[in-house]
Amino acid sequence: MSKKQAPYSTYVEHLKQGQLAYQFSPAANKAVFFPREFCPFTGQDCLEWRISTGLGTVYSTSAISVRDGAPYNVALIDCDEGFRLMSRVEDIPAMDVKIGMRVLFKTHTPEGDDPYPVFVPVAA
Repeated sequence: MSKKQAPYSTYVEHLKQGQLAYQFSPAANKAVFFPREFCPFTGQDCLEWRISTGLGTVYSTSAISVRDGAPYNVALIDCDEGFRLMSRVEDIPAMDVKIGMRVLFKTHTPEGDDPYPVFVPVAA
C-alpha cells in the first residue's frame, strides 16, 4: 500500500512546477486554501487538487517600512477560483499596490527554502 503524500508537500511540488495549486471540496462546492487533509466546511476527506489560473485581485495591502531598506508590501489576494491567500505584490513600489488591483501569480524560490507564491500586476 502506498503512503498518501501530505497536502503541503503536494502544494510545494506544484509550486516547483510554477503552478498555484489549491484544493476543492465537491461536497461544499467551494475552494479550500491552505492545503489540508479535511474539508473545513464539511469535515470530509474528499478534497480534490486543482490548478489556479493565477489571476486574482488585491483584497487588502499594507506597506511595511524597514530601517535599512525599501518598504515592502504584504497583501491578501482573492484568487479568481474563490480562495484568498496572504502574499506580496512584486515589481512595483510597495506604496503603489492598491486594493482592487488585478495581479498574476508567479513562484518565488528563495535559495535553500521552499518556493512560495507572489504576484505581479497585470498589465492594463
